[in-house]
Amino acid sequence: MAKKILVIDDDPVVVKYLVSLLEDNGYQTCTAGNGLEAMKVIKAEKPDLVTLDLEMPEEWGTRFYRKFKKDDELKNTPVLIISGMPSRHLSVRDAVGYLAKPFDPEKVLELVKKAVG
Repeated sequence: MAKKILVIDDDPVVVKYLVSLLEDNGYQTCTAGNGLEAMKVIKAEKPDLVTLDLEMPEEWGTRFYRKFKKDDELKNTPVLIISGMPSRHLSVRDAVGYLAKPFDPEKVLELVKKAVG
């Protein structure tokens, strides 16, 4: 069964690109446009990995991260930060990787494969 990845980003172009990249490489995807929506999706979908933008409306990625890491069912879900905010990823201590926008699609795939196969 394909691994499921939750793509969280407020930029629909980035979401569409990541979804295409991941699905073309055999992964299932689900999406959210901000941290509030992401909390609902992560609880419903229970993804194997999350790609997380940090600067979003409604609720920033760092706040979403802190909330979901407190949930016993979800806290071990790996997170890959994909953000245009240099150094903000330092608040996400145990991320499996950090990529600055614009990102290299091969690097995304490399980090995803390393994290979940």
